[in-house]
Amino acid sequence: MKKIVLVGYMGSGKSTVGKLLSEKTEIPFFDLDVIIEKEGQKTISELFSEIGEIRFRKIEHEALNNFMAAHDDYILSLGGGTPCYANNHLQLQKEGVDSIYLKGSIHELTKRLMPQKKYRPLIAHQSDEELHEFIAKHLFDRSYFYLKSKHVVSVDGKNPEDVVEEIIRLLA
Repeated sequence: MKKIVLVGYMGSGKSTVGKLLSEKTEIPFFDLDVIIEKEGQKTISELFSEIGEIRFRKIEHEALNNFMAAHDDYILSLGGGTPCYANNHLQLQKEGVDSIYLKGSIHELTKRLMPQKKYRPLIAHQSDEELHEFIAKHLFDRSYFYLKSKHVVSVDGKNPEDVVEEIIRLLA
């Protein structure tokens, strides 16, 4: 029975690393955003704009609690903001849960997110100059919650395979 929860800012590689880690360990991978989209039959962006952030965060909280209560063997990638609301960070500290913060520097995350801006509603309207400042502010606000994870793995200058190997060694 392995419960692995991946947290981190957008662009840190949670989904990519989670899928690859799943392939290497044969532990099933799930993405909380995908679970919420399937249940709501709308994208996260659509839900955010239609029901607002407060109602979205309530749905997200319920989806996280329901998933973790119903499953025993998984790798779960959380949305970038998930640990920061509704005491969700407490889930990262539960016994039997290996929570891992995929930590990227402001510079690394800016570099990774720049080409993806148009696909990410939260940053789509940011100019290239504003993006760095936006990420810096968000990381400052969210770091407290991310650091409630039991493990921290730096992703700077690493490819997903290297990060996965580091996680496997860490959890061995």
